[in-house]
Amino acid sequence: MAFDPKTFLKSLTKRPGIYQMFDDAGDLLYVGKAKNLKNRLSSYFRKTGLTPKTVALVKRIEQIDVTVTETETEALILEHNLIKQYHPPYNILMRDDKTYPYIFLSDQDEWPRLSFHRGAKKAKGSYFGPFPNSYAVRESMSFLQKTFKVRQCEDSFFKNRSRPCLQYQIKRCTAPCVNLISAEDYSADVELTRLYLDGKSSKIMKQLEHDMEASASRLDFEEAAEARDKIAALRQIQTQQVIEKGRGTIDVIAAAISNGQACVHMLYIRQGRILGSRSFYPKAPLAEDCGELLDDFLPLLYLDGSGRPDLPKEILLNTEIASAQALTEAIKLQVQRSIEIRHSVRGFRAKWLELAQRTAEQNLAGKLASKQTQEQRFESLRQTLELESTPERLECFDISHSSGEAVVASCVVFDRNGALKSDYRRFNIDNITAGDDYAAMEQAIRRRYTRLMNGEGKLPDILLIDGGKGQIGVAKHVLNDLGVSGVMILGVAKGTTRKPGFETLIIADQNNRIIGRPQQAALHLIQQIRDEAHRFAITGHKQRRDKKRSSSPLEGIPGVGPTRRRDLLKHFGGIREVQKASVADLMKVPNISKKVADAIYSALYNE
Repeated sequence: MAFDPKTFLKSLTKRPGIYQMFDDAGDLLYVGKAKNLKNRLSSYFRKTGLTPKTVALVKRIEQIDVTVTETETEALILEHNLIKQYHPPYNILMRDDKTYPYIFLSDQDEWPRLSFHRGAKKAKGSYFGPFPNSYAVRESMSFLQKTFKVRQCEDSFFKNRSRPCLQYQIKRCTAPCVNLISAEDYSADVELTRLYLDGKSSKIMKQLEHDMEASASRLDFEEAAEARDKIAALRQIQTQQVIEKGRGTIDVIAAAISNGQACVHMLYIRQGRILGSRSFYPKAPLAEDCGELLDDFLPLLYLDGSGRPDLPKEILLNTEIASAQALTEAIKLQVQRSIEIRHSVRGFRAKWLELAQRTAEQNLAGKLASKQTQEQRFESLRQTLELESTPERLECFDISHSSGEAVVASCVVFDRNGALKSDYRRFNIDNITAGDDYAAMEQAIRRRYTRLMNGEGKLPDILLIDGGKGQIGVAKHVLNDLGVSGVMILGVAKGTTRKPGFETLIIADQNNRIIGRPQQAALHLIQQIRDEAHRFAITGHKQRRDKKRSSSPLEGIPGVGPTRRRDLLKHFGGIREVQKASVADLMKVPNISKKVADAIYSALYNE
């Protein structure tokens, strides 16, 4: 029976709550919140003023379930939890779910270290951030290493040093590993690092100026020069950043919408410094303006359930949002402190908002231009291949190895919006003759499409193969064997010159038809996808090769765990000496029995 909105709306309450919209198959389409359920849901069924995407949603509705809550804040939290759990297609989804990076100071150690951190904050110490990306973290850490020289090496490396490493030679570390600096002086450097990360630059300046004058009065001009250089470095970094008077910890957020696309740009202000920025491109099917977009976007950004202590004290927006009060209360429940959400500001804050909004509009314009170009390329491909309809999904395979070592196959996926990186796959290829690219291609395609035929993912419209008739034959054989139909196979063979633009396109039919003169736009699209498959395969191959080459020959030997490997290397001084040792020599190592020594000798000999 079709959904009857009039009957449904008559019985609806005006209290706050959430609503869930389902299609005829019972699948969840959309989750929304409302201060007044009756008014909000009535807006979906008005005769005029709806966006095309809202109209499309309404046509699919077969059932609406509501949950009444006591407050709008409760509705906001419940909505957020349901979106995270079910990922409804008409809600904004955060495609990048990576946690933000931090700088970690292990201040519980005897000799504290700085390190890059991402993930759960389990280790004891201080966390500074969040930073918008890993580049911002590493840039800050590089400056700290050059200025304050606090160690950044791994503990395992630090504890096994008998002489200073290269970092000491290039004056980026004071070599606490071999006691070339006193604990007192090192603690002073750690404290200066902490003050910098806390945004207390003025306090650092005063401390360094005092140290410089004290050193000069003792005629210790070398030490005075070091303090002077630190002051100069700090002043230089300050001139490169916009500094607010005070210690602002603020997220500046601006949204832009155009032609069904959206961009949300963020500036990260920590302790009065702009640490960096980040752009998001959320899918906003139902948002009619920037206020609605941010109303849906911000809960996904801030209500992650972790009670993060690193949330800003202020959130500046380029537009007013309806749920500002509810969001503020929801965040307060998590972090037990108040956060102010503002959209009307002056001074530095107004300049930051202007910068964020201008960047959001510029990035969105670039994305729209890129999308338009991509649409043109897909249409050009349709014309080149003489297809009845424009293809929606393309997949491309490539193989990478070094003389048959560490073979990796890649599969990249593109749609009309560009690369679908969440659908990329890599395959480690084993049990084939070294250098047999045909066998590698067959294994990769078989593994990929066996999964697709089992319902794991979507079949492409076109399968691109980097290669000629041989690779095409392999692909045809595998797809026929698996009973895959409706997928066009297109070979991309390098020309005689092997230069871009001279590729030969081969359609896998009975005659393996060659496309004589492909349109340039279509060829550019194919080149883009092929190059991306090549890049993805090479990256995977290098990772697998390096991992294999860096692994110890002692790994995997029965009875030889981390402790015995350490004892062996310590006793003999290195893996080469272990490989030269006899069974009798191996038995001289503590906890190495004859049985274990025989196993080690046999494994290394076979190696």
